Amino acid sequence: MEDRYAQNLAREKRRCFIEACVINGLILAYLFAAAAYLFFVFGPGLDKGAGLWGRLASVLGPLALILAPLWTRSPASPGRAFIERTNPFLKNLRRPSAGSWWLTFSGLTTLAVLALTVVLGWRLTEVQMRALFSADGIAGAGRIFSSLFQPNLSASILVATLQAMVVTIFIALLATMIAVPLAFVGSFFCARNLMRGSALSLTIYNALRLIFNFTRSIEPLIWAIIFSVWVGIGPFAGMLALMLHSVASLVKLYSEQIENIDPGPIEAIEATGASRVQVIWFAVVPQIVLPYLSFTIYRWDINIRMATVIGLVGGGGIGTLLMQYQGLAKWNEVGTMVITIALVVWAMDYLSARIREAIY
Repeated sequence: MEDRYAQNLAREKRRCFIEACVINGLILAYLFAAAAYLFFVFGPGLDKGAGLWGRLASVLGPLALILAPLWTRSPASPGRAFIERTNPFLKNLRRPSAGSWWLTFSGLTTLAVLALTVVLGWRLTEVQMRALFSADGIAGAGRIFSSLFQPNLSASILVATLQAMVVTIFIALLATMIAVPLAFVGSFFCARNLMRGSALSLTIYNALRLIFNFTRSIEPLIWAIIFSVWVGIGPFAGMLALMLHSVASLVKLYSEQIENIDPGPIEAIEATGASRVQVIWFAVVPQIVLPYLSFTIYRWDINIRMATVIGLVGGGGIGTLLMQYQGLAKWNEVGTMVITIALVVWAMDYLSARIREAIY
């Protein structure tokens, strides 16, 4: 028994070391790439041809690969600390580091990564505080805000705004209603604790996680553009975009909830000889019903907001109407729609909060 434990522990240490090497290698590669980019792009008096960048990459890339295993030998390295703290075999074997962590190589490297990230982000986003506080800019913003807070309350504008807002609400509602049963079923196949029984189940798990991660990584705005070309501009395209993204997002939330359930009821029901479906229905579902309802309401709240945004690219609803008036610089009419959106979002947020409170 002790030999088996020692073998398992040694295997886990090797696997975790490799994973930690990958993380530390990525950190070093990012550190070198960020420093090289700042040196290459913003360095004064440099020959900024492709040859210089190629020479830097050819040196810094292999350097990161060489330094990553050496750095990983330190328990304080970010990759090793992260992997070992999340590994059930190794997290109890870690010893608290002596002295100040910030004065170690790992601490100084982390500070350098944070500092370079701030500097790189500042330069890439072209932050110009002078333009933000310039007199002309402030005057232009003042004109727009003054128009926005003097909305056009004519009957025709109010009727058009309310009709578009109703369409927006139903886009979000229908997208959520269709997404929930699909995500409910898919979440069981994306929960690792339920799908690790065989090679086939793990293959299904990894394939579905890859698909849903890809779907979720594409914003609803992009999906709305795709569906606008596919089915035509209008509310249907917006609903499909929100539905697809909602399925992927809810599967992640639902499956993570399943992975955090108490394994005791599962083991107890399995001991009675129950089938897999019975185990899931009687041991898993009762533990996830309330969190599922909360996640669903929260997703509907998100979809209300997103339904407004996807209308800007042809997804229908008030976003499309808002885009039309904004293009004509009719800021008073835009103000009417912005206030309407704010009121509806506030009402939906209040309603969803009360429903979640009632559930728990």
